[in-house]
Amino acid sequence: MTTYVLIPGACHGGWWYQSTARELRQHGHDAYALTLTGIGDRAHLLSASVNLDTHIEDVVRLLEDERIEDAVLVGHSYGGMVIAGAADRVPQRVDALVYVDAFVPEDGDSCWTLTNDWQHEWYMSGSAETGFALAPLDFFDPRTTAHPLASLLQRIRLTGALEGVRRRDYVWASEFQDSPFTRFHERLHGDPAWRTHALPTGHNVMRDGADDLLKILLDVAER
Repeated sequence: MTTYVLIPGACHGGWWYQSTARELRQHGHDAYALTLTGIGDRAHLLSASVNLDTHIEDVVRLLEDERIEDAVLVGHSYGGMVIAGAADRVPQRVDALVYVDAFVPEDGDSCWTLTNDWQHEWYMSGSAETGFALAPLDFFDPRTTAHPLASLLQRIRLTGALEGVRRRDYVWASEFQDSPFTRFHERLHGDPAWRTHALPTGHNVMRDGADDLLKILLDVAER
């Protein structure tokens, strides 16, 4: 049995992975679909102090409290920042990392430094109402909620400890127009330390590429 910890992107909660988690459990694995602090059913905890470190700590606490030592951390979009930070802090509890059309940071990076102009505009215009929370885009699922802006601006601190995880995969959504994530697929494709996958979907890989994503996740569990 493998334990998957599934981290959604900005504005989304654990429900984003509901179908994926169900399928993983049906294959005999354990799956935690995590909602990060300040979002979804934890929106009552949203404040200007919620940042990337807060979300990394959400994952670390789960791994420690549940005594998980073989985690496959799966991060979609913004979630790539979170799984990188968590794996760097407690590498002894992480077996593999799967970035699903997600940011892959190096030390000192932030979502702001890694993304493109149209997302910069979203970050700034979407935070105008409160000054510290990013509003969901109009086409997002109605369940989405505001996202703490500080988590997108804070620079990540990485020691390199996550380089020791057994396996790292990158899943690229090739049909996402003007994608800020293409650069990561291009950088990692051909790197022997990574396995890359190009899926003919938009950014909502969990919906449009569910079967292919499930195959990738199950393959990651094979040692």
